[in-house]
Amino acid sequence: MSITGAARLAVDIGGTFTDFALETATARFSRKVLTTPSAPEEGVFAGIDLILADAGLTASGLGVIIHGTTLATNAIIERKGARTALLTTSGFRDAIEMAYEHRFEQYDIFMDRPTPLVPRDLRLSVPERMNAAGDVVTPLDEAAVAALVPRLHAEGVASVAVGYLHSYANDAHERRTRDILAKLAPDLTVTLSSEVCPEMREYERWSTACANAYVQPAMDRYLGSLQRLLAARGFSCPVLLITSAGGLTTLATARRFPIRLIESGPAGGAILAAHIAAERGHRRIVSFDMGGTTAKICLIDDGRPHFSQSFEVARQYRFLKGSGIPIRIPVIEMVEIGAGGGSLASIDDLRRIRVGPESAGSEPGPACYGRGGRKGAVTDADLVLGAIRPERFAGGRMMLDLSAARDALASHVGAALGIDAVAAAIGVVGVVEENMANAARVHAVERGCELENRTMIAFGGAAPIHAARLAGKLDIATVIVPRGAGVGSAFGFLLAPIAYEVVRTHYVKLDPGFDAGTINALRAAMVAEAEAVVRLASDDPDLAQYWTANMRYRGQGHDLNVAIPTAAFGAGAAGELERLFIAVYEQQFGRRIPDLEVEVLGFALRLSTGGVAVTTCPAIPAGAPAEAADRVELIDPDTGIAEIVPLHVRDRLSAGAICTGPALIVEDETTTLVTRGFTARIDPLGSIVMTRTDPR
Repeated sequence: MSITGAARLAVDIGGTFTDFALETATARFSRKVLTTPSAPEEGVFAGIDLILADAGLTASGLGVIIHGTTLATNAIIERKGARTALLTTSGFRDAIEMAYEHRFEQYDIFMDRPTPLVPRDLRLSVPERMNAAGDVVTPLDEAAVAALVPRLHAEGVASVAVGYLHSYANDAHERRTRDILAKLAPDLTVTLSSEVCPEMREYERWSTACANAYVQPAMDRYLGSLQRLLAARGFSCPVLLITSAGGLTTLATARRFPIRLIESGPAGGAILAAHIAAERGHRRIVSFDMGGTTAKICLIDDGRPHFSQSFEVARQYRFLKGSGIPIRIPVIEMVEIGAGGGSLASIDDLRRIRVGPESAGSEPGPACYGRGGRKGAVTDADLVLGAIRPERFAGGRMMLDLSAARDALASHVGAALGIDAVAAAIGVVGVVEENMANAARVHAVERGCELENRTMIAFGGAAPIHAARLAGKLDIATVIVPRGAGVGSAFGFLLAPIAYEVVRTHYVKLDPGFDAGTINALRAAMVAEAEAVVRLASDDPDLAQYWTANMRYRGQGHDLNVAIPTAAFGAGAAGELERLFIAVYEQQFGRRIPDLEVEVLGFALRLSTGGVAVTTCPAIPAGAPAEAADRVELIDPDTGIAEIVPLHVRDRLSAGAICTGPALIVEDETTTLVTRGFTARIDPLGSIVMTRTDPR
C-alpha cells in the first residue's frame, strides 16, 4: 500500500481544539473545530466535512487519513479509564504502589505520591514464578487463575493486565493466563506486560501494562466506532494512527496497544519541527508547541528529536521525576506542562498568580468563548492585552467576548490582589511564560544540552503569540513560525513515516566474552517482528533502521540510551559500543569513570519508511517593509503601556516582506506577535522568521 497519491488528511484531537490539515497535489488546507469530549467523533466529522468542502473534495478523493489523539492521555490524567485488575505473581501485588521506594520530594512531609491506576483490592495474586533466566521456578496455578474469574465479574472489571515476574525472559505463563481468561471470560480485554513492554524492571513494566489495560476498552470502542462511521460515510481509504515515537501504525495495532498513542499529538509537532529545521539547514532546534491545554518543548539536534524509552504521565509535581506514572514505550522526548491557551489563572495561598495545570478545555472554554466559562484563562489575558483580535479569531467564524475576558480576570485574579483586569492579564502572561521558560531550562539540563543559540520553531494555536517573548527569556535569537502553524502537529502527521519500534532486554558485558553472534540473532528477530507490522501499512522496499542500546557502567542503577551502528556486530563490536557509551556519558555528566566496566541492558529498534522528502529553502530575498492592513492597540506586558501597532494579514505577505516589532501578523488559526526588538521576514516557503535585532 502506498500513501503518496491522492489527497492526504490529518486529524489531531487536542484537549481544546481538534485540528485538521489536508494536502492535495497543488494546495494545502487547514481547519480548527472545538473538541467534543463526550463524543470525540462528532468533532472529527464536523471538521472533516468543513475541510473537504474547502478543498472541493468528497470522501472518495482521500488517499489516507492520519489520526492522532490525546484521548488516552486524558483518560489517565482524569482517571476516566476502565475498571482494571492486575494479575501478578504471588507476593508482588504491591510493587506498583511501592514504586521506586524513594521520596521524589525529599523535604515535603505532605508529599503526594501518584495513585496507581489499579486499586489494591483489584491487584490479585497468582501462584507462579520465573527466574531472571526465564526458567520456571513455580509452575502456573491454572486453577487459581480460573478461580479469579467470578471475582473479576463481581467487581465489574472490564480490563485485565497480566504482569508476572521476569516474563520478559519467558512469557509462557502470561500467555497461558490470557488463554484461560479468553475461554472463561471472553468479555474482558487482556493486556500482557510481556507484549506491551518486554523489558526488565517490574515496576515500569507493570505500570505500562496497567496503563494500556486502563485505556484499551475506551480506545478500542472509539477507534472501532470511527472505522465504522468512516466506512458508512463512504471513506474507503486507509486510516493510520501516529504513535508517541512519531511513526504511523495501523488501526489494528493501535487498538491492541493504545498506550503507544499517548503522546501522538506532540510527536507530530516534533516531526514538523525536525522537517522545517532540515529545510533550512538548522542543526540545533528547540520546538515550542503551545495549544489550548498544554505546552510542549522538544530539543532537536542534527535533524532528529531526542528519543527515549520511557516518560511519565500525570505528574503530581510539575518538574519532578518520579511524581508521575511511568510509561515505558518508545517516545519522542519532550517536556509537557499545563500551560495552554485554556490554562486557568487563580491565586494561591501566598497571594501569587498561578496558571494551570487546570484547563478550561473546550467545554466551557475560556471566558471569552461565551460558552459558560467564568474563570480567566491565558487566552483571556492575550485578548485583554490586544495580542488576539476578537473579530479575527478563527478567521472571524468565532467572535470572542472581550468584556467577559476582562470580567473573569478582574474577579478571579484582580480582586484578590487589588488590581484591574489589564494588570491581571499582564501577570497571567508573565507567569505562564516564565513557567514555560523554566520547563525548557529544566528539560535542557536533564538532557545535558544548552538552549542558547538554538533556533526556536513555534506552532500550535497559542505558541506564535508567546514565542518571541519566550525566546528572549531563553536567549534565543531566531524564531520560525511555519505555514499552518496553528495546526502544526496535524501538518506534522503528514510528514511522518510508517514505523514500528521493538525493544528487548538482553544483558551482556562488554568484555572478552562478548558474543556478537547471539546478539546479531536477537537483532535479526527484532527486525523481523518490526517488519511484520510495518508491512501491514507499507510496501516500501527500502526501510530504515535506527538502533539504540541501553547501557551503563557496571554497578550503576540507571542507564543511558546510546545510538549504535545498524550493521551486524563484528569482532570489534564490544570496544565500539564502549566508546559510544563513554561519549554519551561525558556529554550528559561532563566526566567519564576510568577502569569501570560497561554493560548493555537491552536493545531497541525503530524500523521506518523514508517519510517525506525535504525541500531546501532558498535564501530570503530582499524585500520592503510590509504595508499594514490595519492599526490596533496592543499593551506591552513589560511596561503596561498601550500603543498603536501595525496589523498584517499573513496571506497577503510575500517572500521578503518585512514586519518590524511591535506588530501582529494574523491568520485563521493563530496570531504571531512580533515584539519590540524583533524583526519578522517571510521566507520563500512561507514561514515567518523573527530575528532579534536589539543588542544583548
